[in-house]
Amino acid sequence: MIESILIKENLSFKQVKIDIQPGLSVFTGLSGAGKSVLFNAILSAFALSESEAKMVEILLDDVLRLEEYGIENEELNVFKYLKDKNTRYFVNNQLISKKNLSLLSKQFVKYLSAKENNEFSNERMINLLDCMCEKKDSNFGILKQEFKNLFKIYLEYNNKLEQIKDEEKKVEELKEFTKFEIDKIQSINPKIGEFEELMSLKKKLSKKDKIDAAWVKASAIFELESAVIDALQISEVDSLFFSECLNELRVIWESQNLDDFDFDIEEVLDRIEKLSSLISKYGSIEETLEILEKKQKDLNHYENLSFEKEELEQKVKKVKKELEEKSNKISLLRQGKITKLEQLLNSYLLKLYMKDIKLQIKECHLGKLGKDEIVLNINEAKLKNLSSGELNRLRLAFIATECNITSDGKGIIFLDEIDANLSGKEAMSIADVLKELSNFYQIFAISHLPQLSSKANNHFLVEKHGNESVVRKIENEERIKELARMVSGENITQEAVEFARTLL
Repeated sequence: MIESILIKENLSFKQVKIDIQPGLSVFTGLSGAGKSVLFNAILSAFALSESEAKMVEILLDDVLRLEEYGIENEELNVFKYLKDKNTRYFVNNQLISKKNLSLLSKQFVKYLSAKENNEFSNERMINLLDCMCEKKDSNFGILKQEFKNLFKIYLEYNNKLEQIKDEEKKVEELKEFTKFEIDKIQSINPKIGEFEELMSLKKKLSKKDKIDAAWVKASAIFELESAVIDALQISEVDSLFFSECLNELRVIWESQNLDDFDFDIEEVLDRIEKLSSLISKYGSIEETLEILEKKQKDLNHYENLSFEKEELEQKVKKVKKELEEKSNKISLLRQGKITKLEQLLNSYLLKLYMKDIKLQIKECHLGKLGKDEIVLNINEAKLKNLSSGELNRLRLAFIATECNITSDGKGIIFLDEIDANLSGKEAMSIADVLKELSNFYQIFAISHLPQLSSKANNHFLVEKHGNESVVRKIENEERIKELARMVSGENITQEAVEFARTLL
């Protein structure tokens, strides 16, 4: 729910600061006072309209799905629109793109002057029928969940089958390529740790001449060995430590003698090159061996493709048969509720002075909702042929029906002159439906008729003083006066005042 709205530098509005209470909020005033300008500014903070305002800030106390956009929920979520050279959008002081903000806002904001028919989507209509079925029979929910779980398995099997069919078309090419990869790795036959050992050997070989020269110089120490031992013995010092030290040194010297190694340097370099090619392609010898194992499994899979395909086809056939049986049961139960849904929807359309609609369940391809498609006919005309006013009233009837069935509804509805060009009776019927809806939704409406305005929980008057527009909440006598003006025009009559009091 919107708790407060702050707007700055919005054409003729210098600053607007209003606090909002729950329920139905109506904005009235003379034509040209700036009601639509004000509405567009509010909607711009949700990226659902354009505005000339320099700044719009809206505080909401709802828990929203902000984590999908990397934003944390706050106790009060702040939506901010800033316009200078560029337009920027913020949620809880974090920058958000216009596209993402629009997607986020459409989860909880319905703008009924926009031509979007998502209320009439097959999924939403089916969900309403299912809600009615479940209220009548708790086993319906179990049946639907079983269908949902089975459909998930069906999709999994079907996707695997399609993948096999694609592989089947190019299986010979895949087998040839996989065999080539396996043969290449097996011909080299890499061992873990081998590359590091060979590189160490190569490093020693590259320094062989330097190592030999250094040890020739160092070997002079062995010529002095007996002289040192004699000196230690004369000095009555045990010479064992010195002898052991020189013996260890001899071992190290001998290990550096690369001439004694039984290998071909060209073979070592060739081996290093082959191992390097594997490491360059696969990452490491360990990863190469993992790839080899995977390729061997892939080859086995390709060679047994026809068997796997046949097995999967049997599974798909079996699961589809079960799905058909369950979807038939679901369809039968839905058929039993379609008339009641149609009657409920038409009861709201009657209140909104619109003609009845017809709902029909048509069989379609098996999908996640079963095999039912709801066809909506209104006067044998398609939705796209309705006027914007008719379409919005139809949408309103559907939202009211949805709330009636589910006993649930949450979000904000914006209505721009939904009662325009209607009679008093028609306007009052819309007002009654909106009042009912305000138990679920927070509603903002612009109106030029007193019927809807009289039902408002919050009545805001938009006025223009010279070149400046202002908006303020009105109550009691001021409200009666504004309703009377809407009845009789600027020259308010006593009859209009009495009628306004009657409406309130």
